[in-house]
Amino acid sequence: MSRTMIAAIATCVGVLGAAMPASAHHSFSSVFDTNKPVEVHGVLAVVCLENPHSWFYVDVTDSTGKVVRWGFEGSTPTSLLRSGYKPQSLHVGDEVTVKGSRARDASRNEGAARSITLKDGRSFIVGPLGTEEGSAANQ
Repeated sequence: MSRTMIAAIATCVGVLGAAMPASAHHSFSSVFDTNKPVEVHGVLAVVCLENPHSWFYVDVTDSTGKVVRWGFEGSTPTSLLRSGYKPQSLHVGDEVTVKGSRARDASRNEGAARSITLKDGRSFIVGPLGTEEGSAANQ
């Protein structure tokens, strides 16, 4: 291959890469408000252990009986594993309480999870410390 051909291919790859939407990492404080703690109790609906952040979705029954889905961002899968969390620790259908910090956009049912506690009392630290005083996860 000639140098011109390699340069042309590299330019095309660069242009195509730049045109693709970027998933920028965000600072915690730009999306979540540590001064607005949130605690919800419901049924675990979805667990997404993926980069750059894991997500936990909980179906919460509100005061009118309507089920509302809440999404909680957690740490990266690697961070969760290092803190003692295992992929089989939580299952869809588990009754859980999630504590954390609410999203700045109050129109969204979202937050940053700090801890998830199962009905049997087991608790897992799954995210950064917000306003809640943290303790080590217990299995």
